[in-house]
Amino acid sequence: MPQRTLFHTAAHVPLARWSQMIALCLVVLSALLAGCAAPSKVFSPQESFDSVATYSRLFDASPAQTCEAARRALLSQGYIINTHVAEMVEGKKNFQPEADAHLQMMIRVVCVPESAQGKVSLGFVTAVQEQYTLKKSNNSASLGVGGVGSVSLPLLSSDEALVKVGSETIASDTFYDSFFDLIKRYLVLGEPAME
Repeated sequence: MPQRTLFHTAAHVPLARWSQMIALCLVVLSALLAGCAAPSKVFSPQESFDSVATYSRLFDASPAQTCEAARRALLSQGYIINTHVAEMVEGKKNFQPEADAHLQMMIRVVCVPESAQGKVSLGFVTAVQEQYTLKKSNNSASLGVGGVGSVSLPLLSSDEALVKVGSETIASDTFYDSFFDLIKRYLVLGEPAME
């Protein structure tokens, strides 16, 4: 008398049953993957377009004179000038508030004529602060020995790199007011002529 087993072999399971099991596995796998996926974060618009006073001021000077005064204002505060043309100036400055935190401030000034005679200009200023952090990664070396395998040995060196972790346009009225006051001061002091 043949022995009875509790297990069926693949040959004894009908094809329709296999299709149902595969479909069930796919549904379970899809549910698991959907559960593991992080929901995407939706951000609302951060701009309100409610005030032009924060980022712009009128000056009793030509656009070239206003931008030259802005260049001098940036230089007086330790900024490195990246771009300087008659109607635009851009400068950058680095800060290190903590040992592993670095900030970079970029200020761009665009000067446009506001009167037909060109004796009044409108200065637009935007300041962007980028934040970086120091990331370290240790180095290791692998040594392969025939018959034994490979051995990983830590080295005493590590690589360090600055990684950007954030960027923000400065929206502080006080910040821009102080910068515009400094531009006015350089317009009054030297009345730079760059026409």
